[in-house]
Amino acid sequence: MANELSADVVVVGTGICGSFVAHELAQAGLSVLMLEAGPRRERAQLVENWRNMPPANKAASDYATLYPTVPWALHPQYMPENGYPQVDGPDAHAYRQGILRGVGGTTWHWAASSWRYLPSDIQLHATYGVGRDWAVTYDELEDYYYKAEVEMGVNGPNDTSLKYVAPRKQPFPMEPMPYGPADRRFTEVVATAGYANTPVPQARNSRPYDGRPQCCGNNNCMPICPIGAMYHGVYHTLKAEKLGARVIPNAVVYRIDTNAANEVTAVHYYDPDKVSHKVTAKTFVIAGNGIETPKLLLLAANDRNPNGIANSSDQVGRNMMDHPGILMSFQAAEPIWTGGGSVQMSSITNFRDGDFRREYAAIQIGMNNTAQNLKAGVKALQMGLVGKKLDEEIRRRAACGMDIYVNHDVLANPENRLRLSTTRKDGLGIPFPHITYDVGEYVRKSAVFSRQHLQKIAALFGATEIETTPYFNPNNHIMGGTIGGADPKNSVVDKWMRTHDHKNLFLATGGAMASAGTVNATLSMAALSLRAAAAIKQDMLHG
Repeated sequence: MANELSADVVVVGTGICGSFVAHELAQAGLSVLMLEAGPRRERAQLVENWRNMPPANKAASDYATLYPTVPWALHPQYMPENGYPQVDGPDAHAYRQGILRGVGGTTWHWAASSWRYLPSDIQLHATYGVGRDWAVTYDELEDYYYKAEVEMGVNGPNDTSLKYVAPRKQPFPMEPMPYGPADRRFTEVVATAGYANTPVPQARNSRPYDGRPQCCGNNNCMPICPIGAMYHGVYHTLKAEKLGARVIPNAVVYRIDTNAANEVTAVHYYDPDKVSHKVTAKTFVIAGNGIETPKLLLLAANDRNPNGIANSSDQVGRNMMDHPGILMSFQAAEPIWTGGGSVQMSSITNFRDGDFRREYAAIQIGMNNTAQNLKAGVKALQMGLVGKKLDEEIRRRAACGMDIYVNHDVLANPENRLRLSTTRKDGLGIPFPHITYDVGEYVRKSAVFSRQHLQKIAALFGATEIETTPYFNPNNHIMGGTIGGADPKNSVVDKWMRTHDHKNLFLATGGAMASAGTVNATLSMAALSLRAAAAIKQDMLHG
């Protein structure tokens, strides 16, 4: 075993949640060591990787290949598939996630949608009698929502008359970016049928902010913002490093030691050569994504915790959630010209809340503003066209192609479960995560209406060549696997993200979220992580 390392706080994971925690604690003068399973990546190289990817990968919206996986820290690759993680169950396709492992985490290639949840989303059972309530209330989280928005640089609408907008005490740090032509036209057309299409809060700069440039509408947010106008977790990793935090990439944590009081005393990690290293601290934070965190906790089972770390409730790896989606593509009867601005700029929120939630899932409807030129070119070539006819068809399809979607709320279900694979292992011999997933009747009831909405919107645009996914799509909004709650018998962490079983172990991850709502989860994950940092500072500096 190599030499031991030590710090006041060890943070496992350098995505947005871990980086926020590390920055807060380093700012408070604590020594911080960050362990990241994957490698460091540089933006310039990622942009080149994207430019040089095969057209077929780009046309299929392959956002993984430009982030090559490594044998010691696998993440999903789909062209070709590497089978990570293993997924089965009635809705296995709805859990084909697009996570990344590496410094900065998955926010390297997100859409930057930064919604607050509604108070009713957070207290779903108390409001509608279904699902579960979070360990915190909206009022307890609101200040942390705002701090996260300021740290990330979120632009958004301050119009309080908009339908189903979360209450806020202070305005957004930045005003919204102007719509491109497609979002303007989409808003006009759907309004004729009563749909209210409103700006999406986004963690990208509508003006220069925090040393990052203003968004210039490259429309490349997924898979990589080429100029750094979009926020992602690496920014706070770098800020934490400037304050003295140390980052060790390619450090795969696999073991967690506990003492007689069940406090965590050390973690052990493998380097790429499978040499083991030990790290001690006073406080430990696991901040992997919603798949890797429960995987690690189960993997690290020891004599005092035979079912896994923090798992006396048997809830680690249970209640896995995402937002099951349905996607429709078609050719509009008029030019729409998607591709002006960022990839997601607006959303229909009419059905985000309401008493119907007692019976079936709330939904979010939207248009993907991704440019259609690549898809248009591939389709036109498949038609066998050449010369002027090929050029005209590409132009027509690039102008008229549209993708619209519906995302659904999903209820926490203990049977939607992550276990350790018994058949697949990575390059270090660590088992793959193995997830069983079923969206449930609550979603399937709602999906009947969702498909009607999609058909109605398509008709408004005079759609032809309509294609709709027959299954539910994943959205990479991973929640629930380390669920929060007041009762240690049916939850993993408390309202401060402290594990019930280990007083000096915190889980800064979206896994604590006990309900899914309808909107992207990243801002909520960040706000919960900032609460965890506040509790750690209270313990270590004032306790």
